[in-house]
Amino acid sequence: MLSALSYILLTIIIYQISAWCQRKTSAIWLNPMLLTISALIPIMLWQNISFQYYFAQTKELSNLLEPAVVALGYPLYQHLKTIKYHWRLFLSVLTLGVAVVVVISFTLSMALINIPEVAIALSYKSVTTPIGIALTDASGGNSAITAFAIILAGLFGALLGPSWLNYIGVRSAKAQGLAIGAASHALGTSTISKISYEHGAYGSLALIVSAMITAIIGPLLVDNFVLFYTTPL
Repeated sequence: MLSALSYILLTIIIYQISAWCQRKTSAIWLNPMLLTISALIPIMLWQNISFQYYFAQTKELSNLLEPAVVALGYPLYQHLKTIKYHWRLFLSVLTLGVAVVVVISFTLSMALINIPEVAIALSYKSVTTPIGIALTDASGGNSAITAFAIILAGLFGALLGPSWLNYIGVRSAKAQGLAIGAASHALGTSTISKISYEHGAYGSLALIVSAMITAIIGPLLVDNFVLFYTTPL
């Protein structure tokens, strides 16, 4: 087994090489996160390294997610006046969105695979990794699946989110920012921030508010669903 520093350096090196490839080609599908994961998974399988062990060894990198989310607050500050004016609408829409995502994710997972631990894990796929893992652990789910689902949600939002929203006629920067920030957390928000500051501001708003709402109502919904599905009739 490699040392913790070796895992961190390996991850950073692969990510930087991937980022260089994207800058050179300008291809959206050459997402550094996607390429890094694609490279790390075979290495972990080859070395028989579990996700839990890798996560523990690279926790310092995970800790950087928190200041990264704070950094996304700068474009939010730039549009603070407009956000204050519409805060009730934004709060209502994001609360409804969180509830719908948690309910649909849990019920669909139970309908398809009927494994509560997996259903719990997938219910928290649209928040930042530290919050998603903490909520999953508290509800008795599989945090490794949560981490993987969060990464997938972020990647799909970053790669396909803006194109899909434009295709279905959602072209407002506010609406796109809220949608991708709520569904694809930091990775999606950082990607759409490159489109405009307005996209970044509303993506940051959705990322932060959705995480808080999920932390409040998510466990209430999930724990009650678990009781409903696991209590004998």
